[in-house]
Amino acid sequence: MQASLISAAVAAAFSLVAVSASAQTVVKIGHVGPLTGAIAHLGKDNEAGAKYAIADLNAKNLTIGGTAVKFELLSEDDAADPKQGTAAATKLADAKVAGVIGHLNSGTTIPASKIYHDAGIPQISPSATNPKYTKQGYKTAFRVVAHDGQLGGTLGRYAVKDLKLKSVAIIDDRTAYGQGVADEFQKAAKAAGANIVGREYTNDKATDFNAILTKLKGAKPDLVFYGGMDAVAGPMLRQMKQLGVNAKFMGGDGICTAELVKLAGDGMADNQVVCAEAGGVDGAGVAKLNAFKDGFKQKMGLDVQLYALRGHGRGHYHQASDRRTDRSDQHRSSGRQGSSGCWQGHPSGREAGRRQWQGAAAAGY
Repeated sequence: MQASLISAAVAAAFSLVAVSASAQTVVKIGHVGPLTGAIAHLGKDNEAGAKYAIADLNAKNLTIGGTAVKFELLSEDDAADPKQGTAAATKLADAKVAGVIGHLNSGTTIPASKIYHDAGIPQISPSATNPKYTKQGYKTAFRVVAHDGQLGGTLGRYAVKDLKLKSVAIIDDRTAYGQGVADEFQKAAKAAGANIVGREYTNDKATDFNAILTKLKGAKPDLVFYGGMDAVAGPMLRQMKQLGVNAKFMGGDGICTAELVKLAGDGMADNQVVCAEAGGVDGAGVAKLNAFKDGFKQKMGLDVQLYALRGHGRGHYHQASDRRTDRSDQHRSSGRQGSSGCWQGHPSGREAGRRQWQGAAAAGY
């Protein structure tokens, strides 16, 4: 699903800059994500989706304003670091890209958005969920997934109403994404009747969680909610098992990856993990998703991790936008209403059918 959205992102940036694009034969599209560091596998997944979109567009021999165009992807590494993210944004602005796919993390997306806004460059993040991103009033800022209020809120209500879990502990990594989704989860879970037995904090580079897990173990939680990414969630699950913290483990789309299974090793029990995708598909969309995955695998030689489809979709969206400037206001910074779905089981089981769909669209609650 991620890569199809990246195509849409490329398409959107195009429609917003059709006037400038019509005078050139090469249209530059930027991509920024963590290509190094602990979550490089997610950044590279997103980048691959964008590359797939650019290849699709160039194969169509498109014209803008009667001029044949070739799309070129300029990819930058922000290493999930806000300072490096703003440096990457400045570099792309100086390169006069027509639009940007990225950034991946809310913590890098938000500070970079001002740079793109000041330069008049459309920015479409495939994965930034912190509401602040699209509440700044920037007409260049777009998201294509549910925000933290929808994602974390759905998970909080689901944990209490559907899973019947009442005693909840919460940990977040203090990033814009992790803290944001954890705050919204806590708010919704508490409103639904949960007892919040502990709130602890770590960071996105931590590897030792014994102190906070030992503290939470004494509270005997039914559920540990983690706001953060899979690179930290995996080792945390291993240490939960070592310490005898027998609780379900829940998180947002940042932990909903096949990589989590590798990182957790034997620390993950069947049906222990419940995670969410901030914009999943159901029904008729499943066939299209599977077709995309097959095409992505064939062309890129890779399996989709998490964000490739969104990267692909945002790429096509930038292209379409370049060609439809009169419709650009329909996709402004208020963002689209996304949906969130909850999954229980092993994230890798999505391909093997070992996961069970356990949730519904956020609007359904």
